[in-house]
This record gives sequence, C-alpha cells and structure tokens, in this order.
Amino acid sequence: MTDTNRNLFNLDELSDYKVADNYSDVRGWDVKDANNRTIGKVDHLLVNKFAERVVYLDVEVDETLIEEGHNTYQDRVSAGVHEFLNKEGENHLIIPIGMAFFDEKNKLVNTNQIDSSTFAKAKRFKNGDVIDFGYELNLIRHYRGDNTIHSSNAADGFYDREEFNNSLLSHK
Repeated sequence: MTDTNRNLFNLDELSDYKVADNYSDVRGWDVKDANNRTIGKVDHLLVNKFAERVVYLDVEVDETLIEEGHNTYQDRVSAGVHEFLNKEGENHLIIPIGMAFFDEKNKLVNTNQIDSSTFAKAKRFKNGDVIDFGYELNLIRHYRGDNTIHSSNAADGFYDREEFNNSLLSHK
C-alpha cells in the first residue's frame, strides 16, 4: 500500500495534531481486557486525517498473550477455528478508541468489551507496518464477533460507528 492510500497515521507523524488539552496522553499506559488481564501497552495513537481524530490505539501486545494465541492455530479449520495466522515479530494490534475507557488515576486503558482470548486470536502486525482498511474491517468483525459488518461505504463514514465514539485529539 502506498503512502497516498494510507488511511491511518501515527499521531507523532502529524505536526498539526496533538492530544487535546482536556485528555491524558495514554501512550505507555497498560491495557487491560474485560477480565482485568494486562494485554499490552499503548504504543501509538492512530489518526484518520479525514475524521480528524484518533480512531485507534496501537497496542504492543504482551508476550504471554502472543504465546496463548499460538495454540489456537493447531486446530483445523474444519473444527470451527477460523482465526488469523500471526508471524514472528507481529506483536501489535489496534483497538478502536470507542472500545476503550481511560482510568487517568491509575494510568490504565480498559477494554471491558473485549477479553484476552479475543485479543489472543486477533491478527497482529509489525510495528511500523501500514494498516489498510481491510485489516481494520476484519478486526472490528473479530472484536464484535459479527461477520455481517460490511464496508458498503468503505472508509467514508466508517468512523461514525460507535466503536470510534471517543477522541483524544485536537487539531490546530
């Protein structure tokens, strides 16, 4: 995918964007799942320039979760397991900003809608990889357990979904 087709940018790449004054910068904060298990740390904030806001948290996944996820790929597809196959070095995943809650007092990000098993089975990527819209769509389907979610209007209007109903960003 070329840079001109990029849908998402690290906040650090965009000089005219910053975390809004009334929000904490959650980069470096631990991320907890629905069962209060640490699944990783927020590494980057991902911005969609057309929506003019942060739409995802880029999370560096905890090694124990990666190890747990490898076991699911031993099952045959015919056994009902249709998960992603992750490769060595793919240790990042994204979480829609609206599926996260911020505990500023304890500097934690909570994802009470997603459990560690769902995270362990999610398709990951390498730090710095360009994320395409297909990956975003598949991950939303995976987190929601709903394969009927479609991209009838592609990325246009996609960020109006409830999964993106939050923002940490201000635009100069």
